[in-house]
Amino acid sequence: MKISEQWLREWVNPALSLDEINHKLTMAGCEVEGVEAVASDFSDVIVGQIVEIAKHPDADKLNVCKVDNGSGEILQIVCGAPNARAGLKAPLALIGAELPMSDGKPLKIKKGKLRGIESCGMLCSAAELGMSEKSDGLLELPEDAPLGTAVHDYLKLADKAVELNVTANRGDWLSIAGVAREVGVLTSTGLTPPSIPEHSTQHTETLNISLPAADSCPRYAGRIIRNINPNAQTPLWMKERLRRLGSRSLSPVVDVTNYVLLELGQPMHAFDLDKLQGGIQARYATEGEQLILLDDQTVTLSADTLVIADDEKAVALAGIKGGMATAVSHATQNIFLESAHFRAEKLRGQARRYGLQTDASYRFERGVAADLPRLALERATQLIVEICGGSVGPVVDVCVDEHLLDRPSVQLRRERIARILGVTIADESVVGILQRLGCEVSAKAEGWTVKPPHSRFDITIEEDLIEELARVYGYDNIPAALKPLQPQLTVKLETATSLTGLRAPLLANGYQEAVTYSFVDPVIEGLLAPGHESIVLANPISAELSHLRSTVWSGLLRALEYNLNRQQTRVRLFELGPVFSKAESGIQQQDKIAGIITGSLFPEQWGQANRPVDFYDIKGDVEAILAQASAQKFYFVPVAHPALHPGQSAEIATDKEVVGWVGALHPALEAKLGLGQDVFLFELDLKALQGRRLPVYQTVSKFPMIRRDLALVMDCSVLAIALDQAIASVAEPSLIHWEIFDVYTGKGVAEHQKSVAISLILQEPSRTLEDTEITRIVGEVVASLQDKTGATLR
Repeated sequence: MKISEQWLREWVNPALSLDEINHKLTMAGCEVEGVEAVASDFSDVIVGQIVEIAKHPDADKLNVCKVDNGSGEILQIVCGAPNARAGLKAPLALIGAELPMSDGKPLKIKKGKLRGIESCGMLCSAAELGMSEKSDGLLELPEDAPLGTAVHDYLKLADKAVELNVTANRGDWLSIAGVAREVGVLTSTGLTPPSIPEHSTQHTETLNISLPAADSCPRYAGRIIRNINPNAQTPLWMKERLRRLGSRSLSPVVDVTNYVLLELGQPMHAFDLDKLQGGIQARYATEGEQLILLDDQTVTLSADTLVIADDEKAVALAGIKGGMATAVSHATQNIFLESAHFRAEKLRGQARRYGLQTDASYRFERGVAADLPRLALERATQLIVEICGGSVGPVVDVCVDEHLLDRPSVQLRRERIARILGVTIADESVVGILQRLGCEVSAKAEGWTVKPPHSRFDITIEEDLIEELARVYGYDNIPAALKPLQPQLTVKLETATSLTGLRAPLLANGYQEAVTYSFVDPVIEGLLAPGHESIVLANPISAELSHLRSTVWSGLLRALEYNLNRQQTRVRLFELGPVFSKAESGIQQQDKIAGIITGSLFPEQWGQANRPVDFYDIKGDVEAILAQASAQKFYFVPVAHPALHPGQSAEIATDKEVVGWVGALHPALEAKLGLGQDVFLFELDLKALQGRRLPVYQTVSKFPMIRRDLALVMDCSVLAIALDQAIASVAEPSLIHWEIFDVYTGKGVAEHQKSVAISLILQEPSRTLEDTEITRIVGEVVASLQDKTGATLR
């Protein structure tokens, strides 16, 4: 946001330098990013007038001009500008004048000859004075510009343009009036705004205005102005003000609406009345409706897009950009002038959806005061009639009060101010600051009831008011003090699982933590979760980041691909983050921990033969997490997953639910992604990992452990989990551990069967087990295995 110092001082003029004003603004939160001159330095350039013009005898594109310099002297100047004509007043650089150049070195004007004709000076364009990057001809000065006056003084170029960094919550600063209000508050200086009277009407013609979408457009004001002069030109003073704030002059009517936007902060639009069909309405578009915008871009509208329409068609994207069909042109003589209020939360994101960003949408998305439309309409009328003439009709101002943003009063307590700021502010100072901010203040016993002004959408709670007091009172005036320490200890259960605890085993095994976008490529999402209804973003950053992820794997695979493309063949990554899915109540979010590995088991080294990672390596990493994090019993059950290898895929489950997956990436996916090597993944629901096992003290037994090995023959379909559950069902405290240590198929074992070797460890803490006890326990284990899995001793 740019402001002009001269324009600002017309509204508020404290006895402070610009540097002092900028410092106050910055300290109050309106950061000044830069200050620059509105024009480059030049000297000896005055107002001159062409009194006579003739074609150059030896050059078709040059003219020989006789120029009055205001002192009675007529100078001969050769000029090639296409708009040079008798009677024109333009900047005249005298002999010895210095003009700015792009390389920083001034151009000194000397007497010379052009194609044999003497030239005693130079008539200048805006670009040659450093006032614009390019110009099509001479800078045309008004007819009443006094001859001989220094152009620098006449155009008031001793001005500074101040660049402000306006935060998203302070849309009220996006105008000269808004910044002037802030300066007035900070310096206790009164405002001197321009007089804006209600304009008298010359006819009674109106357009019917209706608001079917009053929830988004609760107020719409407009009026008809007929018989404006199509040949009128925007005055130089207005062009200059627009230029200094970074806006380009287009036509008088458009320039006026842009001027009012910059001055008051109210976006406006002018329609060519003769191109409108019937009345005006603010409605939602019909699905698929098309609109050609002012820049000739055609947009296809969705049903939730707010538009301004006549009786036949949409004529503007509400609060964003007008349509070409009803655009004001240089031939326009009758206009309908719009000044409306749109709800910020309803308009937010609409412009970006269609790839647009305009000055109007920038302001409406941040909030524009609901009481501005009528004032802005009168100001624009005043300026249009002054510049273009015309016959003014009455204002039609339709307002649906129930849809205007309710601005409830906020209760402000004295003790709360002192507690938060650490300083006591006198009551009269509090009231004075709030009133200067435009608040309505009424006193009560413990403080005040405060109603914020219409323009302050950021003031909703007591702390907002206290922040305003601190800004205006001055942070420098609040003494630095150590806050008394009042440590508050929070109870943390021993059984609580920490994220640090979950990370620890993975970091110990060589994993690196990754952070990837929750926005993912729909192609990857479709490959990992075919048939899953993914969530499409309304305003995606790009087509490749247009869906919310349903699995953390999508981001990890992209990160893996990135690393493999950079010759990192051994990769171990994990991530903790949310995934999203559709639910009856809306969008459901779950936190997950996921990992991915590929390449060799160990980093390359000379002392040990290496091998590629396999399913059991990543399964072991998952078991390390589960062993540390949870008090539940988990099982790995072979189940197919569309993203995983059919023979190397397992769901991770408790007795109640599935909590995750582990396996090798499906070969087809591996090929589509061009990874070129085996990849293994896991993903776990963090919620299922809540509640870790507490360590339980057990005396180390002094008595010997007994080991018995069993060799059992069973069907190849029997899973390790079935063997584990069968042994666990033998309720013998002496059986403290068991382990599968060999699996054999081949000679000596029938087809479709396997031999599994299991070790049993038995021990008592207080005595040595007897052979009869050992035999009984082993027999019970064998019986349980035979009963539950069909296994027989080999």
